[in-house]
Amino acid sequence: MTQLLVAEWWRRSEAGHLRRQVATVLFFPEGTCSNKKALLKFKPGAFIAGVPVQPVLIRYPNSLDTTSWAWRGPGVLKVLWLTASQPCSIVDVEFLPVYHPSPEESKDPTLYANNVQRVMAQALGIPATECEFVGSLPVIVVGRLKVALEPQLWELGKVLRKAGLSPGYVDVGAEPGRSRMISQEEFARQLQLSDPQTVAGAFGYFQQDTQGLVDFRDVALALAALDGSRSLEELTHLAFELFAEEQAEGPDRLLYKDSFSTILHLLLGSPRPAATALHAELCQAGSSQGLSLCQFQNFSLHDPLYGKLFSTYLRPPHTSRGTSQTPNASSPGSPTALANGTVQAPKQKGD
Repeated sequence: MTQLLVAEWWRRSEAGHLRRQVATVLFFPEGTCSNKKALLKFKPGAFIAGVPVQPVLIRYPNSLDTTSWAWRGPGVLKVLWLTASQPCSIVDVEFLPVYHPSPEESKDPTLYANNVQRVMAQALGIPATECEFVGSLPVIVVGRLKVALEPQLWELGKVLRKAGLSPGYVDVGAEPGRSRMISQEEFARQLQLSDPQTVAGAFGYFQQDTQGLVDFRDVALALAALDGSRSLEELTHLAFELFAEEQAEGPDRLLYKDSFSTILHLLLGSPRPAATALHAELCQAGSSQGLSLCQFQNFSLHDPLYGKLFSTYLRPPHTSRGTSQTPNASSPGSPTALANGTVQAPKQKGD
């Protein structure tokens, strides 16, 4: 669903009155395309200026849908070919009344965007969701954190299972607290993979440095998460041991923001900036810039929201231990369900 906004900028006279129109700018506030089932979360860029906008709805009331181009499904070439093959394609464009922001909305682009999204979703007769895209990754807001709708960890598991590899039988030998950068060739040897396409697909899951190397600790944690034989307590303890760093003073090891964001990116698919912001909030309770093992496990295991999030991604309720099935993103307890139960509805004008 690609919807449109028209924002008009007006120049004011010295007396403060609107004098003349300066520019009309078109925005696609979702920032991407979707399957028309829901309206994705609006980006705030079109609303930062705080000027009135005119929502424009675009519908394709054709008997055969050839215009849906989402992150999964037909590619752009197939969509263009199918559309060009039709005798005709109908497009309905509806202009809604101009939306004038309240003083509160003018100061808060996110609130303004959420309320316009709600108005457009109601007119279209579809839900307004918290799902958005960060780059090419669909994410959803759960509490104070953004998490991938379907983490790449699940895709990595599918690639390895297709190659007949059982993560539990891989001796990764990562050294706790110290990074060891490896090449794609060494990665293939460690995982005993021979098919070049499988190697490239699995290796591409991990973040590479400028020389095309990956941190072997990332590999060790991902394989441990996919193994399924460890409890959540054991898995979070391993994550801490792999990435926690020694303090300059004191015997304890702490988990700093970069390592924390790496763990959440690997296990939950969280964009690193969102994880870094959450780390800063968690550290406010203490005097240090890092998290202890106790603090990290309180967050990942015992927090009512985030503990549920970890268990949903790493131990789906319908999956027995030792298996590597993945949860359905729309099932109860899924990230979508968690977000639907925790995200606050946008404020209405006058609230």
